[in-house]
Parts: sequence; C-alpha cells; structure tokens
Amino acid sequence: MPFITCKVNRPISWEQEVELKARMGKAIECVPGKSERYLLLSFEPDSHLWLRGDDSQPMAYIDAAIFGNEGHYGYPEFTDEVTRAFGDVLGIPAGNVFIKYEDITAWGVAGQYIDRSYFQ
Repeated sequence: MPFITCKVNRPISWEQEVELKARMGKAIECVPGKSERYLLLSFEPDSHLWLRGDDSQPMAYIDAAIFGNEGHYGYPEFTDEVTRAFGDVLGIPAGNVFIKYEDITAWGVAGQYIDRSYFQ
C-alpha cells in the first residue's frame, strides 16, 4: 500500500484536493502493481515550508512511502506525473516540488502484519 503525504505552503480548495487526488491516483499507476484502489493520501495545506530561507514562493514536499518496490520501478514516471499535477492544479513550479521516497518493507493493516514474504 502506498501512503503519500503532500505538504504545500498554500491553501487547497476542495475542488483542487479532489483534482490532486485523481491525478495522484493516476500517477501511482506508474509504479508496477500499484493503483488508486490501495492508495492512502494525506493533504496538508498551509504548511510552514521555507526554501532557501524564503516562504513566499509556492512549494510542495511530498513523502511517498511505497511497499515492496525496492527496485524503484516507475519512480521517474511517477515523479514527472506528480510534479505536473502540482504545477497544473496549484501553480507550483517544478523546481519547488520535492518528492521523498521511502521504501516500506513491512506493513500492518486490519490487525495483520504483512512483509515482503507475504507475497512470495
């Protein structure tokens, strides 16, 4: 299950959040075996973000925690899609969209512990 947290230093309207949710749902499909069906998203508008000592420019910090993709397949395409989505929807320049990738090797959901061996 991917869990993606999106922090931006600007407000996000409901309509923008819905559009970003849809775009993130399509972007995650760049990663083999992932889809919006299992995607968990969090949006944190109006975050206090500073870039090079300045908070006046629109910016985004996105933490993409993805289970079972240690080879990072599809990450370049995902990066491109997400960067374009935040540019199109919130007007954030590509140079101000930062994506951190985190490899999840184990997960717990519905009271069940799941690691990579679960799928082998």
